[in-house]
Amino acid sequence: MQLYKVPEMTCAHCVKSIETAVKALDPQAKVSCDLATREVAVDSGTLPKLVAEALAAIGYDSTLLEA
Repeated sequence: MQLYKVPEMTCAHCVKSIETAVKALDPQAKVSCDLATREVAVDSGTLPKLVAEALAAIGYDSTLLEA
């Protein structure tokens, strides 16, 4: 499980964009977004660096909290 802090994630549209970006890397990925804490949990075999790059590509800076 990977856990990212995504400070700019503020609404349901953000959540959908993030889920879509991660699932483009791995269609089987499980993505859970918590708007209150602005954290995104990703259950995938995809490298954390690639997930962070996918988030950056859609305009979200992220910090890996746990891998």
